[in-house]
Amino acid sequence: MTGSVKSTRDAYGEALVEVGAENEDVVVLDADVSKATKTDGFARAFPERFFNCGCAEQNMMGIAAGLALTGKVPFVSTFAVFASCRALDQVRNTIAYPKLNVKIAATHAGITMGADGPSHQSIEDIAIMKAIPNMTVIVPADAVETGKVVRTAAASDGPFYIRLGRVAVPSVTDVNQPFHVGRGVLMQRGGDVTIVACGIMTVAALEAARSLGHKRIRATVIHLPTVKPLDEELIILSAQETGAMVVAEEHTVIGGLGSDIARLLGRHIPVPFEQVGIMDTFAESGEPWELMEKYRLTSEEIVRAVEKVIERKKRGLTPGYRSG
Repeated sequence: MTGSVKSTRDAYGEALVEVGAENEDVVVLDADVSKATKTDGFARAFPERFFNCGCAEQNMMGIAAGLALTGKVPFVSTFAVFASCRALDQVRNTIAYPKLNVKIAATHAGITMGADGPSHQSIEDIAIMKAIPNMTVIVPADAVETGKVVRTAAASDGPFYIRLGRVAVPSVTDVNQPFHVGRGVLMQRGGDVTIVACGIMTVAALEAARSLGHKRIRATVIHLPTVKPLDEELIILSAQETGAMVVAEEHTVIGGLGSDIARLLGRHIPVPFEQVGIMDTFAESGEPWELMEKYRLTSEEIVRAVEKVIERKKRGLTPGYRSG
């Protein structure tokens, strides 16, 4: 960790202004929450290219589609629960089906958005967006990576869903490492188990790996900023090398990153596997870190999951595993 702490939504707002200065075709749309999504900086810098669509997320997606058809590069922002659920029909049929060049950058994802409660906590947005054909789904770990993601999305063609958070998080990615869509990041290598994470849980995964090191368990940690398309080669290779895997995400365990990895392993190398995520439940109102504790999205829970898969590996429940 670098020691710097910043939210991914703050980094998004800063990156928008930068790409807006470089590309006059970049436009930004917001659903009356620009101060919260941090698009207000772009609105001040380029008022003629900022459109407040009001509390009308479905219309906003349609407007963004129209702007994309004229050659603009629209970035569309609102809270993740509204982008993925309220505006789903328009995202699916108006943006993704015709493969339009719209970038949906949704903030306040997961349960760490906190006290607004389950109506505003997006715990299923990855599953929803990932299931839509033609949609690229990105979940950056920190502010450093978020800036790279925004630049990459602006320079890429086709629809993107970029999942951003409300709370400040430590920087854990390398400022000098390029971001590539569809490619995971090997954060550290170990021979006993693989921990895969995205978003805010990458920090927890690295903390868990340090704790496991004190127990003489060597963990490979993989950060997967691109949830779709998945870096299948890296996941399979690491499963072969370590023979056990844990996936951690701030999302329901149903249909998210862990579900895709479980399916991948089942096809190629079915090693002992555990998920750390939100069980089949809505959360409740509370402070972000209280909710992370209550719903077991912690480094301690990752350690417990690792100990489970290590035990199963010792008992020989690792078809296809070869010792490294």
